[in-house]
Amino acid sequence: MLPQEIIRRKRDGETLRPDEIAFMVRGIADGSLSEGQIGAFAMAAFLRGMSMAERVELTHAMAASGRVIRWDDLQLPGPVLDKHSTGGVGDKVSLMLAPIIAACGGFVPMISGRGLGHTGGTLDKLATIPGYRTDPDIAVFRRTVREVGCAIIGQTDDLAPADRRLYAVRDVTATVESVPLITASILSKKLAAGLGGLVMDVKTGSGAFAADPAMARELAESIVTVATGAGLPTVALITDMDQVLGRSAGNAVEVAEAVAYLTDRRARDPRLHEVVIALAAEMLRLGGLAETAAMATQKAEACLADGGAAEAFGQMVAALGGPHDFITQAARYLPRAPVMRPCLALRTGVVAGMDARRVGLAVVALGGGRRRTSDTINPAVGLTAVCRVGATVAAGDPLTFVHAASESDAAEAIATLQQAIRIADVAPSPTPVIRSRIAVPGKEKVA
Repeated sequence: MLPQEIIRRKRDGETLRPDEIAFMVRGIADGSLSEGQIGAFAMAAFLRGMSMAERVELTHAMAASGRVIRWDDLQLPGPVLDKHSTGGVGDKVSLMLAPIIAACGGFVPMISGRGLGHTGGTLDKLATIPGYRTDPDIAVFRRTVREVGCAIIGQTDDLAPADRRLYAVRDVTATVESVPLITASILSKKLAAGLGGLVMDVKTGSGAFAADPAMARELAESIVTVATGAGLPTVALITDMDQVLGRSAGNAVEVAEAVAYLTDRRARDPRLHEVVIALAAEMLRLGGLAETAAMATQKAEACLADGGAAEAFGQMVAALGGPHDFITQAARYLPRAPVMRPCLALRTGVVAGMDARRVGLAVVALGGGRRRTSDTINPAVGLTAVCRVGATVAAGDPLTFVHAASESDAAEAIATLQQAIRIADVAPSPTPVIRSRIAVPGKEKVA
């Protein structure tokens, strides 16, 4: 086969055969395709789209381009499940969700990513814990999942390598925003992780990658349909990202919030808690660990209340190289910024809205994210006690507290945040945090 002929066929809107897709993926993985050819293929797919059948074949081929992790030899006494989020500002859900599922009898081999653009990354958060290894070898990863019930690490070099190379090219060829290619990118890594079931958290709103609700639904439907077609039972929730999720945004500050969430019910932000429990309930039902939504919710809440989830988080941290007493001594271990300043409301009124993307960019500007892939993150900076949309404030009340490396950095962030957080005279209509649920009827349980 000639790659240029396959590219030409896709450029002209034709449907590619499975063997053609497999040929292109092999070439991406083994280096026989040039970056120019990969970029042309990505652009053709971006402009012409791909059928659901093509997406399934692309996902399978990219998953098979490297190592596929198997779990059956460990004879785990529960289902292997995972959750993936499309990313948002203050999204620390994985830190609580994985140990909740572990405490409920599931096994969660979660392979997460670093921050991208204005959105935070789970690995960047965990890297603030002294000693925590986000890149253990597969043997340690598997042992931690078996013994603790969950492990959150980064993508290994041999896991879906075709996706890594294709994504790098997409990133510099303006082809990232392709629903078929996003679908294959996400799911190839999940299939390679050997999952039995997946729950997607597709975020929409000002702080989300899919800011447009129509795009969020298209992406959710694509992922659920393709994953199910590829043999991976999947359910998606579309959730709100028009404001910071929880009360913090950053890295160490989000880990601190996650620990407080797991250990103190009074510290749980209601919107964050609703998302965590909704996703947990979907995972428990998908894995056959609960029959109904009500039973699943009750089970997840019970594992929080009895300390099982907090214990699982602490065990995971210790198993992956972190402190053995982290769950009780987090404040002792997490880095703190030298400057903390309040961002004050400029007028009296109601918090009527928030440009969550600008809030995320303010955290990046503080040093909490990357402008370039080579940038080093400052783990201590960020925001705490972020106001909720709908809250009443008086002039001079704190909207949030800025944790910064310097006074000038804090002042710059405050100026940005005062523009990003809108105060009005009238309270906005409440927006549900769970916007919709996407599933394939009859395919909502692990076989």
